[in-house]
Amino acid sequence: MAEQPLIPPRGKVNLADYSPDYTGSWDRESAQEYVQMLREQLSVLQNKLYADGRHAVLVILQAMDAGGKDGTIRSIFTGVSPQGVEVTSFKVPTEEERSRDFLWRVHKRVPRKGMIGVFNRSHYEDVLVARVDGLVAESVWRKRYDQINEFEELLTESGTTILKFFLHISKEEQKKRFEERLTDPGKHWKFSLGDLEVRKRWDLYMRAYEDVLEKCNRPHAPWHIVPANAKWYRDLVVMETLVQALARLPLRFPLAEAGIENIVIPD
Repeated sequence: MAEQPLIPPRGKVNLADYSPDYTGSWDRESAQEYVQMLREQLSVLQNKLYADGRHAVLVILQAMDAGGKDGTIRSIFTGVSPQGVEVTSFKVPTEEERSRDFLWRVHKRVPRKGMIGVFNRSHYEDVLVARVDGLVAESVWRKRYDQINEFEELLTESGTTILKFFLHISKEEQKKRFEERLTDPGKHWKFSLGDLEVRKRWDLYMRAYEDVLEKCNRPHAPWHIVPANAKWYRDLVVMETLVQALARLPLRFPLAEAGIENIVIPD
């Protein structure tokens, strides 16, 4: 089990209180063995979720650049049936999306019943990037916290379990990962000069994330602060939280058709 309390308490959140290096009593080898066990459980539970068709799960991943969102998705959903998982990566809004309310494009991508939906970035960009880069007035983004809470409450009441993960890396770890992208030709495509401009605003983003973790942390849709400098521990925390959430759902396989016990398959 992951030892560090992941869900911030109600009230002021200070990310300096959460070490990105934390791995508890785990080591890489034992963590990977545990994750493999959880991966097998996830495969069974995801199959049951899909067959049951009465519930949905939405996994939201937020992080600074190089925070590990893509890697988390690859690791967690290895071995899971592709037909039961939908991944959405939210990029810069299109002209059509900008002409609508900020939740319009998000609501369209919410997973249907029986599915696990994964948001690689999400509606929280509209109180992070929009705030730090001044894309909208403060009077606009401040209202969005309540609008997001109401939106997520609607989803929860409609049968969607929401799991929100902030993959918490240090500024030093981000520098290391950026340097790896520069030296590895296979990762050049993942690096953009714009990443350096965002890095200059690191402290502003930390304050914006702290507000998100404070204002949008609700019992029906809690945030999990995941120490993510060690990728293997990050995977353990996310996988364990997802498996436990699925295990709590009252999932069941549909009843067989009447008379199935008497059917004989012809030669």
